[in-house]
Amino acid sequence: MSDPSPFSAPHPVLAPLAEAVAAQLDRARSDLADLVSLPSVHGAEPEACARACELVRTLLSELPVPGLGPDAVEVVETSDGSLAVFAHRPAAPGRPTVLLYSHYDVQPSGDPGEWTTSPWELTERDGRWYGRGAADCKGNLVAHLTALRALAAPGEPGPGATGHRAGDDDEATPGPADPLNGLGIRIVVEGSEETGGGGLDDLVSSRPDLVAADAILIADSGNVSVGVPTLTTSLRGIANLVVVVDTLEAGVHSGQFGGAAPDALGALVSILASLRDPGTGATTVDGLDFTGEWAGQPYPEETFRADAGILDGVDPSTAAPVADLVWSRPAVTVLGIDCPPVEGAIAAVQPRARALVNLRVPPGMDPLEAQELLAAHIERRRPWNARVTVEKETVGYPFSSIPAGGSDPVHDLLSECLAQAYGAAEVAQVGSGGSIPLCTALREAHPRASIALFGVEDPAAAIHSPDESVDPREIERIALAEAAFLQRFR
Repeated sequence: MSDPSPFSAPHPVLAPLAEAVAAQLDRARSDLADLVSLPSVHGAEPEACARACELVRTLLSELPVPGLGPDAVEVVETSDGSLAVFAHRPAAPGRPTVLLYSHYDVQPSGDPGEWTTSPWELTERDGRWYGRGAADCKGNLVAHLTALRALAAPGEPGPGATGHRAGDDDEATPGPADPLNGLGIRIVVEGSEETGGGGLDDLVSSRPDLVAADAILIADSGNVSVGVPTLTTSLRGIANLVVVVDTLEAGVHSGQFGGAAPDALGALVSILASLRDPGTGATTVDGLDFTGEWAGQPYPEETFRADAGILDGVDPSTAAPVADLVWSRPAVTVLGIDCPPVEGAIAAVQPRARALVNLRVPPGMDPLEAQELLAAHIERRRPWNARVTVEKETVGYPFSSIPAGGSDPVHDLLSECLAQAYGAAEVAQVGSGGSIPLCTALREAHPRASIALFGVEDPAAAIHSPDESVDPREIERIALAEAAFLQRFR
């Protein structure tokens, strides 16, 4: 959500730690500039990905935290050819372990001409840092590094080491030589999240020891608005399929045969139109439950209009409140259509047409069952008895970090740390229409671990788009909240 919100001062209890974090911001910018300079697009830029992996390995190896260092860092090749970087500091007896996650691969830049400045050079403009990956997800990695460096700074107080518990309002007092008081730390930095993350998912399944933790902090999300602390508590799953329509042996002249010859492209358009109600925009797949309601933070329509860039005079879906539609109900989107381009098109009735259809699935809905319902819906709609083939593709499961109607002590503590870091009275809880398949893999590997999603991204970040950016104050406050969490977590 894009309503501008001012940054308030952190809660006074975090003042010493806030100073330590602020002292790391020059280094944070330098590290982010180095990371952004590498076009680490998995599968397309192998050399840049290898260099980015090596840079991440070096950054983790140089962390001044006792128990971390070169010997604590390893690079593991995954099943999709990507390289994941792991760091591990074992916990002291009786102490828990926290896993910190982010990824160093990025989306392609697209047309460089659509960027104001080079996507591969970190540039400051109007108080934001611009570059591909500045927010998603290299900025989140830098927030992890900044939190750990601040905790390890000489003289940095350690409330977790001196009995300080979440909610105490006394200032922290100096801790022992180990600023984390025996807390175990795992760091996982993935190399193929933007292309589905299958490699790390497979590795988690085969080597669950690499991600064993009591609390898992996934820094690959962000705030509902600049300066508004937010936890993402649910993710929609995904079910893709390709629809192929065949009607003729070959294209025929539209003047000679048009009107009687079955048009494959027209048939495809008719099928796709059946997936959404033309009046309300509701998803209308036969048998698919479209009644989910979001119980958390609302999403005002005017804010959604601004965030989505809806043109003046164009209406969003009116089938339900925005939060229900984007976080708690299934949604169909046509991602692509194979058909002749307008430029150079000839007068011919099309014999074949294809489309890639994306179905987002909310928590509580089985994506395999939803995919079957979508396929059956399409197969029942065959204009002119056209040959319709459905090819099932990617499936990813939805995720909820908090049980329905329940609570979670890790979320409670992280929420309090976020509120104090942002000087806020409360923390927003929202869903996300995006998918992070790793969350499901982590839960299957370690069902008792708590998983929390947050991060430096905000609607102004324009992730996956030209002119991606991050507000450095988001890096600062997320790092501060994380550092406070690591000090306090029992």
